Parts: sequence; structure tokens; C-alpha cells
Amino acid sequence: MRIIVDIGHPAHVHFFKNFIWEMRTKGHEILVTASKKDVTLDLLESHGIDYTFTCKRYSGFGFAYELLKRDVQMFNIARRFRPDVITGVHNTVAAHISKVTKAKSIIFTDTEHGRLANLITFPFSDVICTPFCFKKDLGKKHVRYHGYHELAYLHPNYFKPDPLVLDDMGLSADERFAMLRFVSWKAVHDTMQRGLDLGAKRRIVQELKKHVRLFITSEGALPDEFEEYGIRLPPERIHSLMYYAQVLIGDSQTMTTEAAILGVPAIRCNSWVGPNDMSNFVELEQEYDLIYSFRKPDEAIQKALELLQQSDLKDSWARKRDRLLVDKVNVTQLMVDFVENYPESLRRYKGNSQS
Repeated sequence: MRIIVDIGHPAHVHFFKNFIWEMRTKGHEILVTASKKDVTLDLLESHGIDYTFTCKRYSGFGFAYELLKRDVQMFNIARRFRPDVITGVHNTVAAHISKVTKAKSIIFTDTEHGRLANLITFPFSDVICTPFCFKKDLGKKHVRYHGYHELAYLHPNYFKPDPLVLDDMGLSADERFAMLRFVSWKAVHDTMQRGLDLGAKRRIVQELKKHVRLFITSEGALPDEFEEYGIRLPPERIHSLMYYAQVLIGDSQTMTTEAAILGVPAIRCNSWVGPNDMSNFVELEQEYDLIYSFRKPDEAIQKALELLQQSDLKDSWARKRDRLLVDKVNVTQLMVDFVENYPESLRRYKGNSQS
């Protein structure tokens, strides 16, 4: 089988890396295409994944130009490579190109929001795979599974934390620390949404540093006043550091779920929180009690301070995480099975997704 995997975000590298390695081991020919956003290309190179570069990512009005450019590039790539399947995460280009080539598009997504992206992606997709908790019904092409994207790379079958990361950060084995994650809020689906402003970030730092050491990971450049807390690690080692944290707090979506799957208490504060919040966060909070979501920064800070007072915090979250793992599937194995056996797998998984 010939497969194009299109990568548009650092999280997509994590999501697809085990799939790419396993499918290549099975003898399938994989072509990875990638656009430049943040550390996407660095991650691919650090994992030894060869790729064909397309273009940098644009925000705002530049998105239309980027989409047209990537459509043209991918069409030319697909015409030469002749893929059977094109896949990606909420990947508009993969969906479009499948309609002008013989390839089938298998799209993975966990985001109900992002109306524009949904509108220009879903109608062109052959299959849309989502977590079971996904609220919307996307019709006959929609397949649900019991899992989260982050389980494709943080499932214990694949991820083993490296304790040497503590030495690299100047931490002793029993030293408590918190991770803070700040994102840029420039993605198309983040239009009209907001995260933590500078004042809120200052309050978080001022309050938490009284109790634990702090490390900050940020999508954009850190203000000078936070520079001493910046994490200077290769991006592929961030999850090992996260595993040992007492708590993660910030306005990130992806890292909130990653922390939960690693058994780390996660506190998320942004404007997505509310009655129309995304289904995976609702499930992680209400069903598994692994995360907490707030719109008001001061409430998030108070919860973080409350959690840091718990003497059995890590053990308690490990038990919650173990219960989640019992309920969820190995997402990489699901991806391999689904793509390798498509289209028969569509009928099989479509039947399973009804229960």
C-alpha cells in the first residue's frame, strides 16, 4: 500500500510517528509531507522521519493562500507518488486531493469546533475517524473509537519516561515542580477565542513559585520576565519532563490531554471552556476526574494551589489514569488496522462504533 501522511502541526508528528514506523515495518510505502509550524520539522528530524517539505503555515487572511498553495503542491506530489490513501489530522488538503486523484482520504480529528475547517474538509473526506465521545454525527463516513489522539504516542506500549530528563533540568528525583504551557492562539479554529493574558500568566507564576519550582513551555517567545523559567530541552523530551510534574497549568488544549494520559493533574484555562466545550475535555473531567477546566484564571490558580497541598497527588492520579487506560484502545494499533485493511475496515469499525 502507498500512503501519504501530511503533517501540519507538531502534535501531528507525535500522532503519526508510531503509525509510520509500524506501517513501514510491514512493507508499506509511506511518503511524509510536512509544512513548517513551530517545531514540526525539528521533531520529524529528531525522530529520523524523512519528509517532503511543502510550505510554512499562515494565519489570518494568509490561510486561504496557504491552502491553495498546499493543494497545488499536494496534487503534484500525489500525481507522482500515486498513493492509495492520504491521511492527516483534520487535514483539508488530504481531503481535497483525494477528490482529484484515485487516493482515498482517511481523516482523523477530535475537534468539533472550527466551523470553517469542518466545512472545507468533511464534505471531501472519504472517512472521518473521531474519539467515541465526539458529539457531532458526521454521517455514514464517520467512524468512532474509544480513545484520544494522544494515546497514539503516550500509550504505555510506546511511551516510557526518561528519568535522566530530571538531571538535565537540574532536578532531584523527589523535587516537586509544575509545568506551565502557554499557546499562541493563532490557529484558524482559535479565531475569536483567547487564552491567558500577560497579567494572568504573571499571577500564576507569582503564586505557584512560592510552593514548587516552575518550568514554562511556550508556543511563542517568552517575555523577558519569564525567561528564567523557560524549558531548554529538545521538543521530543518534553513528555518525559511532563510525566514527573506535580501539575500542569496553562491555556493549552493538547498538553492538557497529554498530561491526563500521563497521570499528571492538568488545569486548563481558556475561553473554549463552558457549555459548548469540546467533548474530550468534558469526558476527561467529568468521567475520569483527571483535568479541571476554567474560564477565570484566578479559579485555575486556586485549584492548582489546592492540588499541590495533596500529599498523595501523584498516586491518586496514577490510579485514575489506569482506569482510563482500561477503557481506551491503543490508538496506533487501531490506525494501522484501519488503514491497512481499508475499505473492509470501514464496515467493521462502523458497526463497532455503534456500541
